[in-house]
Amino acid sequence: MRLKPMGRAGTASMLSLAMALCVTACSNDYTVSYLYMTTSKTLPHGLINAYQIDYQSGSLLPLADSPIDTGGRDTVGLVVAPNNLFLYTVNNFDSDVTEFAIGTDGKLYPENTYNISGSLPTAAAIDAAGKFLYVTFTYQNTASGQELYTPANPGPGGISIFPINADNTLGTPATVNVGRNPVGIATSAAGNFVYVIEQDAASTNNLLGFAENATTGALTPLAGVTINSGNVPSTGFASGPNPAGLIEDATASHLYVTDQTLNQIASYSMGANGIPTPISGGIAQTEAGPMGMSFDLSGKFLYVAAYSANTIDGYTLGTSGQPVRSSVAASVQAGTGPTCVSVSGSPSNAEPSHAIYLYTSNALSNNVTGEQLNPQDGSLDQIQGMPFGGSALPTCVVTVPAFPLYLY
Repeated sequence: MRLKPMGRAGTASMLSLAMALCVTACSNDYTVSYLYMTTSKTLPHGLINAYQIDYQSGSLLPLADSPIDTGGRDTVGLVVAPNNLFLYTVNNFDSDVTEFAIGTDGKLYPENTYNISGSLPTAAAIDAAGKFLYVTFTYQNTASGQELYTPANPGPGGISIFPINADNTLGTPATVNVGRNPVGIATSAAGNFVYVIEQDAASTNNLLGFAENATTGALTPLAGVTINSGNVPSTGFASGPNPAGLIEDATASHLYVTDQTLNQIASYSMGANGIPTPISGGIAQTEAGPMGMSFDLSGKFLYVAAYSANTIDGYTLGTSGQPVRSSVAASVQAGTGPTCVSVSGSPSNAEPSHAIYLYTSNALSNNVTGEQLNPQDGSLDQIQGMPFGGSALPTCVVTVPAFPLYLY
Protein backbone atom coordinates (compact mmCIF):
# COMPACT_ATOMS: atom_id res chain seq x y z
CA MET A 1 0.00 0.00 0.00
CA ARG A 2 1.38 3.37 -0.96
CA LEU A 3 1.69 6.07 1.67
CA LYS A 4 0.90 9.61 0.62
CA PRO A 5 1.90 12.61 2.72
CA MET A 6 -0.72 13.35 5.36
CA GLY A 7 -1.63 16.32 7.44
CA ARG A 8 -1.10 16.73 11.17
CA ALA A 9 -4.59 15.50 11.97
CA GLY A 10 -4.10 12.32 9.96
CA THR A 11 -0.77 11.59 11.64
CA ALA A 12 -2.28 12.19 15.08
CA SER A 13 -5.13 9.81 14.32
CA MET A 14 -2.76 7.09 13.22
CA LEU A 15 -0.59 7.49 16.32
CA SER A 16 -3.68 7.41 18.54
CA LEU A 17 -4.77 4.18 16.91
CA ALA A 18 -1.35 2.62 17.45
CA MET A 19 -1.44 3.67 21.09
CA ALA A 20 -4.92 2.30 21.62
CA LEU A 21 -4.19 -1.06 20.04
CA CYS A 22 -0.58 -1.36 21.23
CA VAL A 23 0.01 -3.08 17.89
CA THR A 24 3.26 -5.11 17.89
CA ALA A 25 5.04 -2.48 19.98
CA CYS A 26 4.08 -4.28 23.19
CA SER A 27 5.73 -7.46 21.99
CA ASN A 28 8.86 -5.73 20.64
CA ASP A 29 8.50 -7.89 17.54
CA TYR A 30 8.21 -5.73 14.45
CA THR A 31 10.03 -4.05 11.59
CA VAL A 32 11.95 -1.12 13.04
CA SER A 33 13.27 0.24 9.73
CA TYR A 34 13.73 -0.47 6.05
CA LEU A 35 17.05 -0.69 4.26
CA TYR A 36 17.61 0.17 0.59
CA MET A 37 20.78 -0.65 -1.35
CA THR A 38 21.49 0.49 -4.90
CA THR A 39 23.53 -1.64 -7.28
CA SER A 40 25.18 -0.46 -10.45
CA LYS A 41 24.16 -3.07 -13.02
CA THR A 42 24.12 -1.30 -16.40
CA LEU A 43 21.97 -3.56 -18.59
CA PRO A 44 19.17 -2.92 -18.66
CA HIS A 45 19.14 -0.90 -15.42
CA GLY A 46 20.50 -0.78 -11.90
CA LEU A 47 18.64 -2.44 -9.05
CA ILE A 48 17.48 -1.56 -5.55
CA ASN A 49 17.61 -4.30 -2.93
CA ALA A 50 14.97 -3.56 -0.29
CA TYR A 51 14.85 -5.19 3.15
CA GLN A 52 12.90 -4.93 6.37
CA ILE A 53 15.00 -4.69 9.55
CA ASP A 54 13.85 -6.86 12.43
CA TYR A 55 13.62 -4.97 15.73
CA GLN A 56 14.81 -7.86 17.89
CA SER A 57 17.75 -9.13 15.86
CA GLY A 58 18.65 -6.54 13.21
CA SER A 59 18.48 -9.26 10.56
CA LEU A 60 17.41 -8.30 7.05
CA LEU A 61 14.44 -9.87 5.29
CA PRO A 62 14.12 -9.00 1.58
CA LEU A 63 10.80 -7.41 0.67
CA ALA A 64 8.57 -9.48 -1.58
CA ASP A 65 9.23 -7.41 -4.71
CA SER A 66 12.98 -6.93 -4.13
CA PRO A 67 15.09 -6.21 -6.11
CA ILE A 68 13.39 -3.56 -8.22
CA ASP A 69 14.51 -1.46 -11.17
CA THR A 70 16.24 1.81 -10.24
CA GLY A 71 14.98 3.51 -13.40
CA GLY A 72 18.40 3.98 -14.99
CA ARG A 73 21.79 2.52 -15.81
CA ASP A 74 24.82 2.54 -13.49
CA THR A 75 22.99 3.71 -10.39
CA VAL A 76 25.69 5.27 -8.21
CA GLY A 77 23.67 6.34 -5.19
CA LEU A 78 20.43 7.34 -3.57
CA VAL A 79 19.05 9.93 -1.18
CA VAL A 80 15.93 9.95 1.03
CA ALA A 81 13.72 13.01 1.57
CA PRO A 82 13.68 14.44 5.12
CA ASN A 83 10.07 13.29 5.52
CA ASN A 84 11.18 9.68 4.81
CA LEU A 85 8.35 9.29 2.28
CA PHE A 86 10.34 9.57 -0.95
CA LEU A 87 13.62 8.28 -2.31
CA TYR A 88 15.64 9.41 -5.35
CA THR A 89 18.20 7.32 -7.26
CA VAL A 90 21.16 8.79 -9.17
CA ASN A 91 21.71 7.10 -12.54
CA ASN A 92 25.14 7.89 -13.97
CA PHE A 93 24.95 6.48 -17.51
CA ASP A 94 21.51 7.96 -18.19
CA SER A 95 22.26 11.36 -16.61
CA ASP A 96 19.02 11.37 -14.64
CA VAL A 97 17.39 10.80 -11.26
CA THR A 98 14.34 8.66 -10.53
CA GLU A 99 11.76 9.45 -7.84
CA PHE A 100 10.18 6.69 -5.74
CA ALA A 101 7.40 6.88 -3.16
CA ILE A 102 8.04 4.76 -0.05
CA GLY A 103 4.98 2.75 0.99
CA THR A 104 3.83 1.94 4.52
CA ASP A 105 5.13 -1.57 3.92
CA GLY A 106 8.53 -0.31 2.76
CA LYS A 107 7.87 -1.08 -0.89
CA LEU A 108 9.08 1.45 -3.46
CA TYR A 109 6.78 2.86 -6.11
CA PRO A 110 8.46 4.55 -9.12
CA GLU A 111 6.92 7.95 -9.83
CA ASN A 112 8.98 10.04 -12.29
CA THR A 113 12.40 10.29 -13.94
CA TYR A 114 14.12 13.65 -14.43
CA ASN A 115 17.06 14.60 -16.62
CA ILE A 116 19.83 16.51 -14.89
CA SER A 117 21.31 19.68 -16.42
CA GLY A 118 24.73 18.12 -17.09
CA SER A 119 26.24 14.71 -17.83
CA LEU A 120 27.17 11.72 -15.65
CA PRO A 121 25.77 12.48 -12.17
CA THR A 122 27.74 11.23 -9.18
CA ALA A 123 25.93 12.06 -5.92
CA ALA A 124 22.90 13.82 -4.44
CA ALA A 125 21.77 15.58 -1.27
CA ILE A 126 18.60 17.33 -0.08
CA ASP A 127 18.63 20.47 2.06
CA ALA A 128 17.33 20.25 5.62
CA ALA A 129 14.08 22.01 4.72
CA GLY A 130 13.35 19.41 2.03
CA LYS A 131 12.95 22.14 -0.61
CA PHE A 132 15.83 21.41 -3.01
CA LEU A 133 17.58 18.35 -4.43
CA TYR A 134 21.23 18.93 -5.34
CA VAL A 135 22.87 16.54 -7.82
CA THR A 136 26.58 16.75 -8.68
CA PHE A 137 27.56 15.87 -12.25
CA THR A 138 30.86 15.28 -14.02
CA TYR A 139 30.60 17.41 -17.18
CA GLN A 140 28.80 20.61 -18.07
CA ASN A 141 26.48 20.76 -21.09
CA THR A 142 26.05 23.46 -23.71
CA ALA A 143 22.94 25.65 -23.82
CA SER A 144 21.43 23.20 -26.32
CA GLY A 145 21.96 20.28 -23.96
CA GLN A 146 24.97 18.75 -25.69
CA GLU A 147 28.05 17.73 -23.69
CA LEU A 148 30.46 20.63 -23.41
CA TYR A 149 33.17 18.43 -21.89
CA THR A 150 33.92 14.72 -22.21
CA PRO A 151 36.70 12.32 -21.11
CA ALA A 152 38.45 13.16 -24.38
CA ASN A 153 38.00 16.89 -23.70
CA PRO A 154 38.12 17.17 -19.89
CA GLY A 155 36.58 20.07 -18.09
CA PRO A 156 34.58 21.00 -15.00
CA GLY A 157 31.25 19.72 -13.84
CA GLY A 158 28.41 21.23 -11.88
CA ILE A 159 25.37 20.84 -9.66
CA SER A 160 21.78 20.48 -10.85
CA ILE A 161 19.45 22.26 -8.42
CA PHE A 162 15.94 20.76 -8.50
CA PRO A 163 13.10 22.47 -6.64
CA ILE A 164 11.10 19.88 -4.69
CA ASN A 165 7.36 20.48 -4.97
CA ALA A 166 4.85 19.89 -2.19
CA ASP A 167 4.07 16.43 -3.60
CA ASN A 168 7.82 15.64 -3.83
CA THR A 169 7.92 15.86 -7.61
CA LEU A 170 10.84 17.84 -8.99
CA GLY A 171 10.76 21.13 -10.88
CA THR A 172 13.03 22.32 -13.69
CA PRO A 173 16.65 22.30 -12.52
CA ALA A 174 18.96 25.29 -12.37
CA THR A 175 22.73 24.84 -12.61
CA VAL A 176 25.78 26.05 -10.74
CA ASN A 177 29.29 25.24 -11.95
CA VAL A 178 31.93 23.50 -9.85
CA GLY A 179 35.42 22.20 -10.59
CA ARG A 180 36.68 19.00 -12.15
CA ASN A 181 35.35 15.58 -11.12
CA PRO A 182 32.92 16.29 -8.26
CA VAL A 183 32.10 13.04 -6.44
CA GLY A 184 30.20 13.93 -3.28
CA ILE A 185 27.85 16.51 -1.80
CA ALA A 186 26.39 17.29 1.62
CA THR A 187 23.98 19.92 2.89
CA SER A 188 24.11 21.55 6.30
CA ALA A 189 21.34 21.17 8.85
CA ALA A 190 21.91 24.78 9.91
CA GLY A 191 22.93 27.96 8.13
CA ASN A 192 21.97 26.97 4.57
CA PHE A 193 25.33 25.73 3.30
CA VAL A 194 26.24 23.09 0.71
CA TYR A 195 29.59 21.32 0.45
CA VAL A 196 31.11 19.40 -2.46
CA ILE A 197 34.21 17.20 -2.71
CA GLU A 198 36.13 16.72 -5.94
CA GLN A 199 38.77 14.23 -7.03
CA ASP A 200 40.95 16.59 -9.04
CA ALA A 201 44.41 15.02 -9.12
CA ALA A 202 45.99 18.41 -9.81
CA SER A 203 44.76 19.88 -6.54
CA THR A 204 44.74 19.18 -2.80
CA ASN A 205 42.10 21.88 -2.20
CA ASN A 206 39.19 19.67 -3.22
CA LEU A 207 36.57 20.76 -0.68
CA LEU A 208 34.18 23.42 -2.00
CA GLY A 209 31.61 25.34 0.00
CA PHE A 210 28.54 27.33 -1.06
CA ALA A 211 25.92 29.48 0.63
CA GLU A 212 22.37 28.41 -0.23
CA ASN A 213 19.58 30.85 -1.00
CA ALA A 214 16.77 29.34 1.09
CA THR A 215 14.12 30.70 -1.30
CA THR A 216 15.56 29.80 -4.70
CA GLY A 217 18.11 27.14 -3.86
CA ALA A 218 20.81 29.10 -5.72
CA LEU A 219 24.39 28.54 -4.55
CA THR A 220 27.08 31.20 -4.10
CA PRO A 221 30.72 30.17 -3.51
CA LEU A 222 31.99 30.92 -0.01
CA ALA A 223 34.98 33.18 0.53
CA GLY A 224 38.08 31.14 -0.32
CA VAL A 225 36.39 29.21 -3.14
CA THR A 226 37.19 30.02 -6.77
CA ILE A 227 35.37 28.20 -9.59
CA ASN A 228 37.40 28.20 -12.81
CA SER A 229 36.21 27.40 -16.32
CA GLY A 230 37.93 25.16 -18.83
CA ASN A 231 40.38 22.41 -17.99
CA VAL A 232 41.74 24.26 -14.94
CA PRO A 233 41.46 23.20 -11.29
CA SER A 234 39.07 25.14 -9.11
CA THR A 235 40.24 26.21 -5.67
CA GLY A 236 38.59 25.30 -2.42
CA PHE A 237 39.67 24.26 1.06
CA ALA A 238 42.50 21.84 1.86
CA SER A 239 41.22 18.27 1.88
CA GLY A 240 43.76 15.93 0.29
CA PRO A 241 44.05 14.77 -3.35
CA ASN A 242 41.42 12.02 -3.39
CA PRO A 243 38.44 12.75 -1.09
CA ALA A 244 35.71 10.13 -1.16
CA GLY A 245 33.21 10.92 1.60
CA LEU A 246 31.97 13.88 3.62
CA ILE A 247 29.55 14.26 6.49
CA GLU A 248 28.40 16.91 8.94
CA ASP A 249 27.98 16.16 12.63
CA ALA A 250 24.68 16.28 14.50
CA THR A 251 25.35 19.79 15.81
CA ALA A 252 26.11 21.20 12.34
CA SER A 253 29.33 22.60 13.78
CA HIS A 254 31.86 20.16 12.32
CA LEU A 255 32.54 18.66 8.89
CA TYR A 256 34.51 15.49 8.12
CA VAL A 257 36.15 14.42 4.83
CA THR A 258 37.78 11.05 4.06
CA ASP A 259 40.68 10.78 1.62
CA GLN A 260 41.49 7.48 -0.12
CA THR A 261 45.08 8.34 -1.02
CA LEU A 262 46.12 9.63 2.40
CA ASN A 263 43.94 7.10 4.30
CA GLN A 264 42.64 9.73 6.65
CA ILE A 265 39.70 11.74 7.96
CA ALA A 266 40.17 15.51 7.95
CA SER A 267 37.97 17.43 10.39
CA TYR A 268 36.83 21.04 10.28
CA SER A 269 35.01 23.42 12.57
CA MET A 270 32.20 25.40 10.97
CA GLY A 271 31.74 29.09 11.67
CA ALA A 272 28.55 31.09 11.27
CA ASN A 273 29.75 32.00 7.76
CA GLY A 274 29.94 28.31 6.80
CA ILE A 275 33.68 28.37 6.10
CA PRO A 276 35.34 25.10 7.18
CA THR A 277 38.45 25.66 9.30
CA PRO A 278 40.80 22.69 9.84
CA ILE A 279 40.86 21.58 13.48
CA SER A 280 44.30 21.55 15.05
CA GLY A 281 45.27 17.90 15.42
CA GLY A 282 42.10 16.97 13.57
CA ILE A 283 43.61 14.47 11.10
CA ALA A 284 42.79 10.86 11.99
CA GLN A 285 44.26 7.88 10.18
CA THR A 286 42.02 5.14 8.80
CA GLU A 287 42.44 1.72 7.29
CA ALA A 288 43.09 1.66 3.53
CA GLY A 289 40.64 3.33 1.15
CA PRO A 290 38.18 5.19 3.39
CA MET A 291 34.90 6.12 1.71
CA GLY A 292 31.45 6.71 3.22
CA MET A 293 30.76 7.65 6.85
CA SER A 294 27.89 7.66 9.33
CA PHE A 295 27.30 8.81 12.88
CA ASP A 296 25.38 6.79 15.44
CA LEU A 297 21.97 8.12 16.49
CA SER A 298 23.40 10.16 19.36
CA GLY A 299 26.18 11.74 17.29
CA LYS A 300 28.85 10.44 19.70
CA PHE A 301 30.44 7.83 17.43
CA LEU A 302 31.67 8.09 13.83
CA TYR A 303 32.06 5.06 11.54
CA VAL A 304 34.00 4.87 8.27
CA ALA A 305 33.81 2.27 5.50
CA ALA A 306 37.40 1.37 4.52
CA TYR A 307 36.98 0.03 0.99
CA SER A 308 40.45 -1.48 0.43
CA ALA A 309 40.86 -2.84 3.96
CA ASN A 310 37.35 -4.38 4.07
CA THR A 311 36.71 -2.90 7.50
CA ILE A 312 34.49 -0.53 9.46
CA ASP A 313 36.64 1.93 11.42
CA GLY A 314 35.07 3.42 14.56
CA TYR A 315 35.88 6.75 16.25
CA THR A 316 34.82 8.79 19.22
CA LEU A 317 35.01 12.59 19.12
CA GLY A 318 37.51 14.68 21.05
CA THR A 319 36.79 17.92 22.86
CA SER A 320 37.37 19.94 19.66
CA GLY A 321 35.36 17.53 17.51
CA GLN A 322 38.40 15.68 16.18
CA PRO A 323 38.01 11.91 15.50
CA VAL A 324 39.76 9.66 18.02
CA ARG A 325 40.19 5.99 17.13
CA SER A 326 37.78 3.84 19.12
CA SER A 327 39.22 1.45 21.67
CA VAL A 328 36.36 -1.03 21.15
CA ALA A 329 35.58 -0.69 17.41
CA ALA A 330 38.85 0.44 15.85
CA SER A 331 38.71 -1.99 12.91
CA VAL A 332 35.71 -4.30 12.51
CA GLN A 333 35.53 -6.76 9.63
CA ALA A 334 33.06 -5.90 6.86
CA GLY A 335 32.45 -7.48 3.48
CA THR A 336 34.72 -6.97 0.48
CA GLY A 337 34.83 -3.37 -0.72
CA PRO A 338 32.50 -1.56 1.73
CA THR A 339 31.31 1.77 0.31
CA CYS A 340 28.56 3.32 2.45
CA VAL A 341 27.56 3.11 6.12
CA SER A 342 24.07 3.61 7.50
CA VAL A 343 22.82 3.42 11.09
CA SER A 344 19.25 2.40 11.93
CA GLY A 345 17.55 2.60 15.28
CA SER A 346 14.39 2.59 17.32
CA PRO A 347 12.11 5.62 17.30
CA SER A 348 13.26 8.37 19.66
CA ASN A 349 10.66 7.39 22.26
CA ALA A 350 11.60 3.72 22.19
CA GLU A 351 14.17 1.78 24.20
CA PRO A 352 17.40 3.79 23.84
CA SER A 353 19.72 0.84 24.42
CA HIS A 354 18.29 -1.64 21.95
CA ALA A 355 17.68 -2.05 18.23
CA ILE A 356 20.56 0.18 17.11
CA TYR A 357 22.08 -1.38 14.01
CA LEU A 358 24.82 -0.48 11.52
CA TYR A 359 25.00 -1.68 7.90
CA THR A 360 27.50 -1.38 5.06
CA SER A 361 27.04 -1.96 1.33
CA ASN A 362 29.87 -4.19 0.06
CA ALA A 363 30.66 -3.53 -3.60
CA LEU A 364 32.83 -6.57 -4.32
CA SER A 365 31.16 -9.27 -2.22
CA ASN A 366 27.66 -8.22 -3.33
CA ASN A 367 26.13 -8.20 0.13
CA VAL A 368 25.36 -6.21 3.29
CA THR A 369 27.29 -6.35 6.55
CA GLY A 370 25.14 -5.96 9.68
CA GLU A 371 26.33 -5.05 13.18
CA GLN A 372 24.51 -4.29 16.43
CA LEU A 373 25.75 -0.97 17.80
CA ASN A 374 26.16 -0.50 21.53
CA PRO A 375 25.04 3.10 22.18
CA GLN A 376 27.04 3.23 25.43
CA ASP A 377 30.55 2.63 24.09
CA GLY A 378 30.11 2.40 20.30
CA SER A 379 31.21 -1.22 20.06
CA LEU A 380 29.89 -3.42 17.23
CA ASP A 381 28.72 -7.05 17.38
CA GLN A 382 27.86 -9.18 14.37
CA ILE A 383 24.18 -9.67 13.63
CA GLN A 384 23.31 -13.35 13.36
CA GLY A 385 22.95 -14.46 9.76
CA MET A 386 25.04 -11.74 8.21
CA PRO A 387 26.26 -11.04 5.60
CA PHE A 388 22.94 -10.56 3.87
CA GLY A 389 22.85 -11.24 0.14
CA GLY A 390 22.34 -8.56 -2.50
CA SER A 391 22.56 -7.96 -6.24
CA ALA A 392 25.82 -7.42 -8.09
CA LEU A 393 27.99 -4.33 -7.51
CA PRO A 394 26.35 -2.51 -4.60
CA THR A 395 27.04 1.22 -4.56
CA CYS A 396 25.38 2.65 -1.46
CA VAL A 397 22.90 1.91 1.33
CA VAL A 398 20.42 3.95 3.39
CA THR A 399 17.96 3.14 6.15
CA VAL A 400 14.49 4.64 6.67
CA PRO A 401 12.39 4.38 9.86
CA ALA A 402 9.29 2.25 9.60
CA PHE A 403 5.97 4.11 9.72
CA PRO A 404 3.86 4.58 11.79
CA LEU A 405 5.99 5.19 14.87
CA TYR A 406 5.78 2.52 17.51
CA LEU A 407 4.99 3.78 20.99
CA TYR A 408 6.01 2.46 24.35
